[in-house]
Amino acid sequence: MAFAIEPGVWLVGRWGSGSETEGAMAFAIELSPHARDHVRQLRKREQRIIVDAITLHLAHQPDLPTQHRKKLQDNPLAPWELRVGDYLVFYDVSHESGTVIIVAVGRKHHNRLWIGSEEIDL
Repeated sequence: MAFAIEPGVWLVGRWGSGSETEGAMAFAIELSPHARDHVRQLRKREQRIIVDAITLHLAHQPDLPTQHRKKLQDNPLAPWELRVGDYLVFYDVSHESGTVIIVAVGRKHHNRLWIGSEEIDL
């Protein structure tokens, strides 16, 4: 697995055998420029927790709803959400290119969602 929060660098998840990943294609994971900015604003420990969760939960079968992943109703951010503690990772899946695109990372506090320094209406 490789990781960097720099432009043009991809997160790539490769995991061993397991019930969730058995026979499943490994997806490349790309952070959009906005998502990179969102992650960079976090403390290093939070960055690592979020990146580890992204790699663990989205490298295989990212469009299968689970306890941490859910398909969202129409919204301006993305069709999918990954919950990582108080953080929400918004993403899209391209099966044609085998890529998961992280479009935004925000922090939810009660009924308020903050992405970067902007509050987003839920």
